[in-house]
Amino acid sequence: MPAYRLGSYALLSAAPLFVAGNAVTALGWRQPPFDWRTHNISDLGNVTCGGWDTSRPRLVCSPWHPLMNGAMIATGVLIVVGLLLTWSVLGQGMAVRATQLAALTGGAGYVLAGAYPADVDENRHLLAALLVFGAGNVALLLAALARRSALLAPVRGLSLGLGLIGLLATLLFFAQVDLGFGVGGMERVVVGPFLLWTVLLGVHLSPGAPAVPEPGGPARTDPRRSRRMVRRGRGGPGSRR
Repeated sequence: MPAYRLGSYALLSAAPLFVAGNAVTALGWRQPPFDWRTHNISDLGNVTCGGWDTSRPRLVCSPWHPLMNGAMIATGVLIVVGLLLTWSVLGQGMAVRATQLAALTGGAGYVLAGAYPADVDENRHLLAALLVFGAGNVALLLAALARRSALLAPVRGLSLGLGLIGLLATLLFFAQVDLGFGVGGMERVVVGPFLLWTVLLGVHLSPGAPAVPEPGGPARTDPRRSRRMVRRGRGGPGSRR
């Protein structure tokens, strides 16, 4: 099995794992019940119970926080591994490489966020959020510029739309404008486009999709061109040099 097929499995698994980690950890939330509109994603990973956040005070108590933090780390690892395994088949050019580097940075942000919960190291957790929010969504805009990539070019419009949604939601989130979704709901709109894009990329590289030629593989020769070369004495037996 080509390495990029394994990478497709990693990319396909990242988003469902993250969503499952959120949903299952929320089930263990103590009173008051977890509110998807009020509570941030990071609240599920806080390791202590009590009041949290002076700018927006709320009670946080997540007894299953190891599950959430582990899910965030695993999500980031799957994205990074998936991108590295599919590196060569996405194509060449500055837009493709910039897309890959920005997406890797966004994936690393998930690892950092899970390794440093907000109430353990708020500064590093904030840095992780900036990597996920910023680099992850910028990667989608960069993917929209990859015209020469056989995989990214067909979904340039979708990449552009998702990137714009993610960046606009990021600006609204930091401006504390929730559009009725709540702060927690808006944060999920911020991270959703990048995760959806990784699934889209995984689908295009999955075993059910057409095979993708890897660089360095055997070159295909046009049989008609070969026959012409033989007739001209450049490729057949006994040809003179």
